[in-house]
Order: sequence, then structure tokens, then C-alpha cells
Amino acid sequence: MSKFFYFQLAWSNIKKNKKMYFPYILTCTVTVAMYYLIHSLAGNEGFGSGTVRAVLGLAVNITAIFAVIFLFYTNSFLMKRRKKEFGLYNILGMEKKHLGRVVFWETADVAAISLAAGFVLGILLDRLMFLAILRLIGEEIPVDFRISVDPVLSVLCLFGIIFLLIFLNSIRQIHLSKPIELLRGGNVGEKEPKAKWLVALLGLGCLALGYYISVTTTNPVAALSLFFVAVVLVILGTYLTFMAGSIAFLKILRKNKGYYYQARHFTSISGMIYRMKQNACGLANVCILSTMTLVMVAATLSMWMGMNGIIRERFPREICASSNRPEDGQTAELRAWMDGLLQQEEVVPENLVSYSSLSFSVLEQGGEFLSGGGSGENLLSQVNQLRNLFFVSLEDYNRINGTDETLEDGEVLFYSNGEEYPNAQFQVFGSTFRIKKQLKEFEGNNLAASDIASSYFVVVKDLQAVSGLFRASKDGQETQVYYNDYYAFDMGGEEQQASALYGKLQKAWTEAGLSGNVGCRYDSRQNFIEMYGSLFFIGVFLGALFIMATILIIYYKQISEGYEDKERFEIMQKVGMDQAETKRSIRSQILTVFFLPLIMAGIHMAFAFPSVSRVLALLNMVNVPLFLGCNVVCYLVFAVFYVAVYGVTAKMYYRIIKDK
Repeated sequence: MSKFFYFQLAWSNIKKNKKMYFPYILTCTVTVAMYYLIHSLAGNEGFGSGTVRAVLGLAVNITAIFAVIFLFYTNSFLMKRRKKEFGLYNILGMEKKHLGRVVFWETADVAAISLAAGFVLGILLDRLMFLAILRLIGEEIPVDFRISVDPVLSVLCLFGIIFLLIFLNSIRQIHLSKPIELLRGGNVGEKEPKAKWLVALLGLGCLALGYYISVTTTNPVAALSLFFVAVVLVILGTYLTFMAGSIAFLKILRKNKGYYYQARHFTSISGMIYRMKQNACGLANVCILSTMTLVMVAATLSMWMGMNGIIRERFPREICASSNRPEDGQTAELRAWMDGLLQQEEVVPENLVSYSSLSFSVLEQGGEFLSGGGSGENLLSQVNQLRNLFFVSLEDYNRINGTDETLEDGEVLFYSNGEEYPNAQFQVFGSTFRIKKQLKEFEGNNLAASDIASSYFVVVKDLQAVSGLFRASKDGQETQVYYNDYYAFDMGGEEQQASALYGKLQKAWTEAGLSGNVGCRYDSRQNFIEMYGSLFFIGVFLGALFIMATILIIYYKQISEGYEDKERFEIMQKVGMDQAETKRSIRSQILTVFFLPLIMAGIHMAFAFPSVSRVLALLNMVNVPLFLGCNVVCYLVFAVFYVAVYGVTAKMYYRIIKDK
């Protein structure tokens, strides 16, 4: 026997099973290229800023985890199809150790081809993506290009381990199986599963609870912390619903005699029931991957498209400064300090906005605002009711808006940075205030643009008279009061002038020991561009990975089911089913389950929308209509893409059935 016999046999097997191996090798190649690309970009010092590299570093870990899980998952499809072939070899006299050698060379061939092609593709894409990110974040484009050693070593290490584990897992399956089990490997799951109603109800319960958390959580911080809980519940609920609920649903259809006893439905439903146990896992994976892709791309796209609006919301003026002081009069007012500094620098501010406010955090219960009693635990337990109140004097309001509003004792003007306040009055520690008018906007409300809680601006007749009310709550405990000063203006000159003044302000701010912050629109713009640009790139990058995974799962699902159904449809045709009825039955079978993941992904997106939009608020993304539009567009584009994949795979399925 030639010492290259097993190598030749392995290579021959790959060529004979090219319909199964080619997509797998292509996927391995793209995964290698993607991991090399993202690892190279994360270590590229040409970005200058650590923000981009930090975000890319996170993507490296996600891609590595994805590669391990996904390559193992796709290899399981191959092993399922190859078990019958290995069983035949075993019966014909080939020992399991010889089968192990064949599997070794098959794995080695796939690894060698994937790594070689992956490196070539990754190196070609590396420079292209590097230039794309630099263009995206507005950095200068360098002329040099070099290949880093670290990504190469990391790829060899990671994928060497992956392919080794895949080989060992394949050997384990072969050695633990008897020849007859290998021969029947492709038919595992033919026994009709029972409808597990309790499991189905548990799955629906997990989905309902996850949806409830997403819809009812209104505080951005709570939305961020509970979002992952909701995600876990939805993922678990999706698997349970597809695995148990789909079987129950198909059996309900079977009980419907008028629907079931039709040629196209009889064959399709009876076929899907017995394999749904293994089929459901793939459908759930497609659903979850589709949802992750859509949510991630929609979120990052909306942040990138709405970046200018976010910057404008955060910095309505070229220079914005805000300070806080525990007690009135302990430090000089920001207004006086800034006026003196600008006079010293011979700067005449334009569109000046300045005011003082009194602020504190409360818990909203109905139409009443209550103190948290100084208990952080209490505030956290009721985080959805947490609100920030900013009290502004009528004098300051009229001055900055050029109005001549008047107020009676107990009357206020009211502005909400979120939804409109529904009540005509409210109570604070037992004192009632009547809302004379709800304001549609409030100049300088960016003071609360990045607050974690909903904020209300309340214009009162006399700020000093109000401050005494808040020194003690109902329970007799003192409530911390802060006096805030806000000062914002335009310069009307070049960006460099504003940046230069901003640098001087920062230095003077630090030397004065002021608490708070000072910001410049132009200097902050680059930070926003880097953060949102890198997030957008990562969203598209990971979206591409997940789409690739979705395509491959759908492809292998259709191919596997095609070979499994071939014999069954041949029998049905022998007993009288014509080609037209066969096509209708196939179409009914595919449509019944194929579009379930897409529909479920749309439902997941709809219920995830409130929670994700509140999480985005922490990143100053408050343009909800833009985010909604991005969700709708992404879903429609993905649906068109999904239908195209369906069309291609359905044709392949029918071709397998029809081949003699």
C-alpha cells in the first residue's frame, strides 16, 4: 500500500463531496481572513487614538469565539453526511484507525487550503480596511504598508487549535460508533418526537419575560444592565420555542384534516415532524444570528448617520462649560469667572447662554417626587423612577430666551428632555406646584444630554426661596442640593481659534479647581468620529460574519434535507405523485419553516427596539426616528437578501430530489 494512500483517498473524498466541502472550505477561508484582518487592525498603531484600537480589540475576541463555535457547528453537518460513507468503509474492511488517518488528512487539507487562502485574502483586505477606517474617522492616510508578525502567529495558534479539536471530535464520533450506526448516521432523528407542551410554554414564557423587560425598562442604565438578561431570556426562549413549539405547531396542523390531507401538505408536514428535533436548532441559530446582525448594523448605522446631530445636541455652542457647587456662594459663579477670563483673552462671545440652576435626584411616583432618603440601594432598586430635577429662576429664563414670562406663587414652567409630562401639577416633598406651561424646548438643556435618568427643567419665580424647601425630605433626612452654573457661547471665527481658547480654558479650569467640565465642539468632534466610526465598522464587520454564518447554516440545512428527502420523494412518485405535486410539496415544506426565522427576527427586533434605543441614549444617540428608520431599512434589505438565498437553496434542494 502506498504511503500516500490515505492522503490520496482523503483528497479524492473532498473532490467527490465538493458540494459539502467547498462551502465549508470557503467559510474557513473567510473566517481566517476576517480574524487576521481584525487582529491586524487592532494592533495597527497608525490609528493614533486608543479609542479605535480598543473597540477593534473587543471585536478580536468576539471573532475568535465566533470562529470556534461556528466552525465546530458547520463541521457537524459534514460529519453527519460522511458517517454513512465511513460506515461503508468500515464494513468493507477498513479499521477505525485507518478511518482516523483519512479524517486526519481531510482535516489537514482543509486547514492548509483555508489558512493559505485566508492569509492571502486577509493581507489584501488589511490595507483596504485600514484605509477605509482612516477615511471613516478622518485621519491622514500613510503611504507605508507592512505585514505584522503578531496577527500571523495568532491566526496559526487559534485555527491550529480549532482544526485539532475538530479532528479529535471527529475521531471521537467514529470510535464511539458501531458500523451499523455509522451507516444510519444520516437518518438519525427519524423517530417522531413528542410534543412537549410544557417546554413550549416555558419557551414562550422566556420570550414574554424578555420582551417585558425590554419594553418596560425606561432608565438607560437599567436598560443597559437588564438588556443582557433580556437577551439571554430571548435566546433561551427562541431555542425552546423552535425545538418544542414548532413540533407542537406541526402536530396542530396535522390534526387539521382539511389542511393536512392535501398532497403538498401531507408529505411536507409528515417529513418535517420527524426531523424537527434536529431542524429546530438550525432554525433557531438562523433566527438569533439574523436578529444580532440586524440590531447591530441598525444601531451602529444610526449612530454614524446621526453623529452630527449628536454633537450638536451635546454642544449647541462652540464652547460649553458647566460647573457644580454643593452650597450657594462657596465658590464664585461660573458666569463671573468666564466673563473675566474672556475679557482677559480679549474674546467677545456670540450667542451667549448662561444661567444657574438648582438640581437634585428624586424618585417619581405618579405626580409626586420623593427623596431617595440617601440610600443608594433604594435608588438602584427603583432605577426606572429616578429623575433629575433642574430648577431655574424666571429671571434667567427670560434673559436667555428674550421672553417676558410671568409666574404667580406656586406656578412653574416645565420642560422634559424625554416624553411630555402628563400631569397639570406635581408635588415635591409635599409641596404642590402648578404647571402654567409645558415648554417645547429649553436653551442649554444639553446639561442633561448625557444624564442616565430622565431630566426635568422647572422654571420657578424665585430660586432661593425654592432651595430651602429641598433641604429636608418627608422622612426628615437631608437631601443633597447642588447649584449648577452653565455657560456656552460661539466665537464666530475659525475652528483653530476656538480650539486654542479651549486649551487655555482647560488649563485655567484646572488651576482654579472648578468641578464640572468644559468642552469644545470642534475638539470633541474627532473623539465622536473615532468612536462612532469604529463602532460602525465593527457593526458592519460582525454583521458580515453573522450573515456568512446564516447563509452557510441555510445552505447545509437545505442540502442535508435534500439528501434525506430524496428517497422519500422517490417512493411518493412511484405511488402516484407527479413532478408538479412534488414541486408544490417541496415549496410548502420549505416555506413552512424557512421564513419562520425571518419573521421571529422581526418580532425580536420590534421588542428589542425600546431597550436598545435607551442604551443608545447613554451614547448621546437620542434621535429615535432615525434609529427606527435604520431598523426598518435594515430589515427590508435583509429580507430581500434572505429571499434571494431561499431561491438559490430551494433550487439546489429540488435538483437533489430530482437527480436519479
